[in-house]
Amino acid sequence: MTATAPTPGPTNPLGGEAYRLTLPNTATAPRIARDFLTSLLGVSRHSKLIDDARLCVTELVTNAHCHTRTPQIRVHVAVNRKRVTVAVTDDGGPLDVDKAFGTLGTALAAGPEQESGRGLALVESLALAWGTGRGGGQYPDRTVVWFTLGRPEAAA
Repeated sequence: MTATAPTPGPTNPLGGEAYRLTLPNTATAPRIARDFLTSLLGVSRHSKLIDDARLCVTELVTNAHCHTRTPQIRVHVAVNRKRVTVAVTDDGGPLDVDKAFGTLGTALAAGPEQESGRGLALVESLALAWGTGRGGGQYPDRTVVWFTLGRPEAAA
């Protein structure tokens, strides 16, 4: 496990600080990611977001652990005055995305008798925004799932 703060690389478009954590894909990865995010938010102005952030990052890292063969799971956190954005990246490849996340419609439509499939609905209910994508560039098979928490923008 490696953690660096702040991380050089792409600039946070909203200003603020960016952090990165790389974890081995083990059963302890969700707990380590949760503790990492808790520490970051505890020293920032976002302590009110800790509970929601812990739930969301746990869901995304657990999905990467359970549904991919990626050797590493990466957690990227961008923190500014108003928001926190967390992106979880794995090397799962194209087939693993469908297993882990399905389509948005099926991921958010788990019935009461199903034992799984509610995690992304939880993320959607807590986050201002969330989404999925591909790594692109030299890492086209990387899967990225992200969420943003914080104060919504005031209506114009």
